[in-house]
Amino acid sequence: MRSRYCAYVRGYADYLLATWHPSTRPERIDLDEEPRPKWLGLQVKRQEMMGQDQAVVEFVARYRVAGRGQRMHEFSRFVRENGRWYYVDGEVR
Repeated sequence: MRSRYCAYVRGYADYLLATWHPSTRPERIDLDEEPRPKWLGLQVKRQEMMGQDQAVVEFVARYRVAGRGQRMHEFSRFVRENGRWYYVDGEVR
């Protein structure tokens, strides 16, 4: 989760796509949309294994867009395949 947050901060769309599970991965990600968010911090609130190869991560990411503070509170699902973890999807609260 932290590595994906860092990829959003640094604009590494290729990394985000590579760590997104193929079953839910979009064809492309545009991280250059305007206005661009300024990421301010990540708080991982909970991480829980849901079996040997599945996990849930609850996080809050703070950011600013056009001078206005925002926060994203999400429950993300991850799956491990061939020893690598992939983001599957998330439920924004």
